[in-house]
Amino acid sequence: MSEKHIVIIGGGFSGTALAIHLARYGQAGLKVSVIEPRPQLAQGVAYSTEDPAHRINVPASRMQLAGDEEGAFDRWFRSSPDFQADTDALWHDGTVYPQRGQFARWVNEQFRQQKHYSAVKLTHIHDRAVSFHAGVVNTASGAKVQADVVVLAISHPPPALPAILMSLRGHVGLIADPWQPNALAKVGADDQVAIIGSGLTMSDMVASLHRKGHRGKITVFSRRGQLPRPNLSGNYENRELNYLQPQQPTARGWLRRIRQEVTDAAAENLPWQLVLDDIRRHGQQIWQTLSLTEQRRFLRHLRPWWDVHRYRIAPQVSAVLSQLQASGQLTVMAARLLAADTAEDSLQLTLQPRGSSPEHYRVDRVIVTTGPAHGALLNSDALLHQLATEGVIQADPLALGINVNALSQTLNAQGLANPHLYVVGPAARGRFGELMGLPQVAEHAESVARQLLSIAPSSSTQAGSHEHID
Repeated sequence: MSEKHIVIIGGGFSGTALAIHLARYGQAGLKVSVIEPRPQLAQGVAYSTEDPAHRINVPASRMQLAGDEEGAFDRWFRSSPDFQADTDALWHDGTVYPQRGQFARWVNEQFRQQKHYSAVKLTHIHDRAVSFHAGVVNTASGAKVQADVVVLAISHPPPALPAILMSLRGHVGLIADPWQPNALAKVGADDQVAIIGSGLTMSDMVASLHRKGHRGKITVFSRRGQLPRPNLSGNYENRELNYLQPQQPTARGWLRRIRQEVTDAAAENLPWQLVLDDIRRHGQQIWQTLSLTEQRRFLRHLRPWWDVHRYRIAPQVSAVLSQLQASGQLTVMAARLLAADTAEDSLQLTLQPRGSSPEHYRVDRVIVTTGPAHGALLNSDALLHQLATEGVIQADPLALGINVNALSQTLNAQGLANPHLYVVGPAARGRFGELMGLPQVAEHAESVARQLLSIAPSSSTQAGSHEHID
């Protein structure tokens, strides 16, 4: 019997999780190769950082590959020497928030175990895929990898430099991609710093500066000036909403519903986080009940508010932000950037605070933390550019990633599905909506694995089958 070869392009968390699930559920005769240039798998944008200040955003007990492994990473970390060495990992309520690199090491260890014990042949190809023609993946080194099925696990393109900052490109004071190695190395202890964007990446950068002993003033600005909310501390049971209750399938309708649910929870002395967590667990099903018009309305008006409540930060990082705000070192403001120019060795920014007159700021460094340019995903990678140019794949209608059907198969320029070309991870979120947080990405990887192996969905993904696949 000839081997079936599944080639996964991209070895961050999404691609590695898919490979692990294929090894778990697959049988002899299946070969799975992950093409990833990094020496270690599971080190995507989020988990490749080695900065001790960068911690996972949820307790370790909620970080897992599948529902049947609850607490596996938490137990692994607590039994490791790193737990004893990292005195800040343990929070007051007994939960642990390890450094993010620890999670990458745990996932990579799961891959190595499956490689050793599984009947499926697992391979990590240290290379970069550059094109795909007639069932053959071509790599940067000139290798040709024959594939029966290809899965695209390329999710996070580099950040896009805002147009108003283009004139500063190449200036030593501009840090356009804070995820580049040693991006903050040239920031002096007393440098005045401006950060554009106020989300998770900003939180990481401020935590890094604080760890380095930075003393200069930090001005953070974004259109709404909203910071990520802290995680819930303490032990609570899930609060489940009644999804059989009649519900208007509109962005405004769900906003009203969530506000009412939060009010009801408060009357029961329960925190709002429980409501948002249950909405998140059902996010893919809710998303697919919305029309394209309503999905666009959500992205235009409500997404920033959803993001700051949904994508929370570790309490250790939240404590740093609160401390720096209280001391006056950190200022967060709702403002729009009107102009940027050089001023001798520094940079001159003109900001328009909401409801106020323009203000001028002279700073030493400007850090861009507006996040990956998901709308430019298809032009950010040689392989994706080739596939898009030839009409093999297309952007989804919301410009969030790659257009796929309910089975995660790519749709070509004519809207036809390719049963040999799939997408796993956040690049499929135009179809599935809630597909950025790790639990949903893990479930999606498991679901795609079962789809590729033609086996029934597990209990954790059953509710998301067919049009509501997780």
